Amino acid sequence: MFEIKSGHTLGKRAQYEELAQQARGMLAGEPSLIANAANFAALVFHSLPDFNWAGFYLYDGTELVVGPFQGKPACIRIALGRGVCGTAAQTRQTQVVRDVNSFDGHIACDAASQSEIVVPLVKADGSLLGVWDVDSPSVGRFDEEDRAGMEALCAVFMQAVDPQR
Repeated sequence: MFEIKSGHTLGKRAQYEELAQQARGMLAGEPSLIANAANFAALVFHSLPDFNWAGFYLYDGTELVVGPFQGKPACIRIALGRGVCGTAAQTRQTQVVRDVNSFDGHIACDAASQSEIVVPLVKADGSLLGVWDVDSPSVGRFDEEDRAGMEALCAVFMQAVDPQR
C-alpha cells in the first residue's frame, strides 16, 4: 500500500493508475523531450516510496547518457549491454532486479542502491530513445506490479514524446 498526499492509501495498481493520469495531464501538449523527462522524473520520484534515484538515460546512437533525473549524481555514460540499464537497452526488455549485488556486471553509481527496475524506451519506428531507471535502497523493492506500473507510466511518457506511437 502507498500513502498519497491526501492521507489515504492506495494499492500499487491504483497508485500507478493515478500517476499515469497525472503524467498524461502534465505532459499533454508539451513537445520538449527534456522538459517532459524532467517533470516525469520529479513526479514519479516524489510520488512513490522508497526510491533513491529515478531518471532517464538517453541513447545517443552509441551509448546511454544520463538525462533528467531525481537523486544523487549518477554515472554519466553506460555502454549497451553493460549493467542493468545497458542490458535493458540492448535486450529491449524491462529488467526487475531484486538484489543488485546478485546482478552480474551491475554498475554501482550509488552504493546505497539495493534493487532496481529499468524500462527500455522504444519509439514507434523501433529505434531506442533510452531507458527509464529507478533505484531503491531496499532489497526486493520492485515486483511484477511495479513492472506493469512502470511500463504503463513509460507508455504515457512515450506517447507524449513520440506522437507516432
